[in-house]
Amino acid sequence: MMVRTRKGMTDRHQKIMDFIIRRYDEGFPPSIREIGEEADISSTSVVTYYLKQLTEMGLIERDPKFSRAVRPTHTNSKDLFRIPILGPIAAGLPIPVPDPQAAYIGDEINGVEVARSLLPEREKARELFALKVQGDSMIDAMINDGDIVILKSAIEARNGDMVAVWLPGRDETTLKYFFKEKERYRLQPANPTMQPIFIGKDEPLEIKGKVVMVIRKLETTAA
Repeated sequence: MMVRTRKGMTDRHQKIMDFIIRRYDEGFPPSIREIGEEADISSTSVVTYYLKQLTEMGLIERDPKFSRAVRPTHTNSKDLFRIPILGPIAAGLPIPVPDPQAAYIGDEINGVEVARSLLPEREKARELFALKVQGDSMIDAMINDGDIVILKSAIEARNGDMVAVWLPGRDETTLKYFFKEKERYRLQPANPTMQPIFIGKDEPLEIKGKVVMVIRKLETTAA
């Protein structure tokens, strides 16, 4: 198959461009193979050629050294993408882990939209997820009941990181500041009226994510 070279946009150019914008807005830039499948192109070299033309047109930017390093130079979505809300997280006493087989139903059923520009540049959208806060143990960190926390998937944490923690032995999850001490772990609330949770080194503890952003619940007042 030969690619027709011309200055204007062909239908295939447009199809590829639409797909790139859609996936970028969703927070998952497509790979060359995924673009080929969407545009019905079996050859990755042909896809690369189309991408080269779109780059020359000034419509996309890409780093050929990486599979998913392609982004539109302009979008109509104001750079919004949707982060999935996986369920509730306790900012208080630990709560049971939500049933992973059950869909989480909340105010933001499918997720929450976030402007990419609000996040640190190093954060990759595909590594992010959201949880809805229940409780007030983190109020001194400006996190209130009903807020949404955006987290980056992680399995390790440094002292002082705010993390989502799963306690497998208790089948519970909680949102706290993490501290590793000599003989135990300390899960510290940001509320002076609450005590920390201590976990012995012999008890399993898993870090699930680090908080990178908080979306505050809007308060409504009666007219």
